[in-house]
Amino acid sequence: MFGDARTQVSSSVDAQARVRAAYFVSDSTGITAETLGSALLANFPGIGFQRHTIPFVDTVAGAQNVVGDIHAAAERGAAPMIFATVKSAEILDVLRKSGAVIIDLLGGHLTELEDALGTTASEQLGQFHGLGDIEHYFARMRAVEYAIEHDDGQSGRALDIADVILIAPSRCGKTPTTMYLALQYGLLVANYPLTDDDFPSDGLPSTVAKYGAKCFGLTTTPLRLSQVRHERRPDSTYSSLAQCTRELRRAEDLYRRNRVPFLNSSTKSVEEMSAVIMQSMHLRS
Repeated sequence: MFGDARTQVSSSVDAQARVRAAYFVSDSTGITAETLGSALLANFPGIGFQRHTIPFVDTVAGAQNVVGDIHAAAERGAAPMIFATVKSAEILDVLRKSGAVIIDLLGGHLTELEDALGTTASEQLGQFHGLGDIEHYFARMRAVEYAIEHDDGQSGRALDIADVILIAPSRCGKTPTTMYLALQYGLLVANYPLTDDDFPSDGLPSTVAKYGAKCFGLTTTPLRLSQVRHERRPDSTYSSLAQCTRELRRAEDLYRRNRVPFLNSSTKSVEEMSAVIMQSMHLRS
């Protein structure tokens, strides 16, 4: 029914009985509803959620269409859940009549802010999802350009202005962490892959040696690294458990010798890794 809706099934067919439909409904892009709603759902790992993001619900008619879809989902199982970032009381009222559990992600907080600031919130739709500080927005875009240029050691230019340089063997999570730090926080992040050529000496690779204080290392478990590499190059020396074990051992020895802080990425999300990096390197967005 909704061509713009993105659906993600986060449980297996065998666990179908425990799946709950979760709708992220917004009067704008849906990014905020999806991000905050998913953060809340992450606290219930034993339950599967079928997720639907429905953006631009900014009319009563649009809300009524959503309700029709929710009714259909309710017939297939437990009451659906709606995580809403919708400012219109009229639209929220329509959603509340759907029979779903409503989590109003703006409700209460706007009232608290109104009381604290001594004024009423704007009625303009989608304002909650705006760019905010335009300078911060452009800083993030510049950071993304910097991250792309310096991904996987492609460039050694302007490393002196980097906020952090991630170093690690291939497929340890450097690129997604780099992009998250750039896009979310506007940090200038480069990343450099540790290869066999980097280990004859005890020091850091020559490209990043002058910037040791900016370096942060990533590692993982040999089994996890082998699995990830196998998806890229199955049945190769590159993905073998022996090769992965050797590379990780050498990388961790390198980190310790050069006093480079590092973390194991095998059980951490990109968000968690980014938070640890920022705290360890004393970085602020």
